[in-house]
Amino acid sequence: MSCPRIEVDLSKIRRNTHTLVKRLGPRGIGVTGVTKAVCGHPAIAQAMLDGGAAGLADARVRNVQRLRSAGMTGPITLIRTPMLSQADQVVQSCEESYNTELSVISALAAAAIRNRSVHGIVLMVEMGDLRDGILPENLEGIAQQVMQMSGVALKGIGANFACLSGLAPTALQMSTFCDLANEIEGVCGPFLKVVSGGNSANLPWALGERATGRVNDLRLGEAILLGVEPVSGDQICGMHTDAFTLVAEVIETDARPPPFPIALIDPTPERLRIVTTSAASARMILAMGHQDTDIPGLSMPVGSTLIGATSDHLVIGTPRTLPTVGSEMRFQMNYNALMRAMAAPDIEVKLLGDPRTRPSRRTQGKVDHLALV
Repeated sequence: MSCPRIEVDLSKIRRNTHTLVKRLGPRGIGVTGVTKAVCGHPAIAQAMLDGGAAGLADARVRNVQRLRSAGMTGPITLIRTPMLSQADQVVQSCEESYNTELSVISALAAAAIRNRSVHGIVLMVEMGDLRDGILPENLEGIAQQVMQMSGVALKGIGANFACLSGLAPTALQMSTFCDLANEIEGVCGPFLKVVSGGNSANLPWALGERATGRVNDLRLGEAILLGVEPVSGDQICGMHTDAFTLVAEVIETDARPPPFPIALIDPTPERLRIVTTSAASARMILAMGHQDTDIPGLSMPVGSTLIGATSDHLVIGTPRTLPTVGSEMRFQMNYNALMRAMAAPDIEVKLLGDPRTRPSRRTQGKVDHLALV
């Protein structure tokens, strides 16, 4: 079997999605499955839909096109502000997109008219994450201008939390966001179909004791894929945290060498690297490195310690009996490691836990190797 590879248990992704849909549904909140971390992998997206996700969302047009090429016809939303240069592609592949710039919305409107369609606009509001979004005091004016444009339709508002700032939303922030939805409806007239309150970091708020107000959608990626809450990193009760496993092959083993004399070629502080002594008595080298994934985001197998990594090599120490050359080691990944590994062209994706036979990524065509997050 090829290495390195990611083994994906689709049944666990389905169950994770179903668990969140079941818990959020009684609170009036639907789940939009976010596929950007898996580069729009069609089988993983389908597992989200099979688990009850109301629709899909991604941050990159190429990932959406991959989903469409696989035959997925349901609603897909672009959740990063579209590039002006991709306005036509966005309109052709996405029913809706999240937006912050009037110039981009105008380009989408023109593209929709050329395409003889109407493109849905969700306005992203800056609620404290300090990444993307319209300032609340400017939202009303921009919403009114969108209402006057042909080719687009104002569908809702959205907010984002804990991506740039790393801070989970407060009850006050969420209440203020809901008030904005009511104000926009009062000024612009039409009912907002989408009031998207955020991402996986909003789950503690959404599942808490307080009322969730107007929020009727959460965009969930990390919680579905890894079963954890992003801010704390804690496992969500009843969720699977091992739907993805990264497998790498051992290419060298030896006893731990004695320390070598150090000659400082570049003594500047930022170039120095101190390796602490560990209890490991032997080491192994695996055919995987920084080019393949985010090494600090890997969970080392029990009894093993990370010594270091280069672009193509991962060096691990172990006090146990060394594995043989050609054997495999398995790793769990955090969100950053998963994103990097799914985008790496040399890592195969093997699908498990699905009764339907699906080809692996390596057999699905060039587009699979070009979708980056």
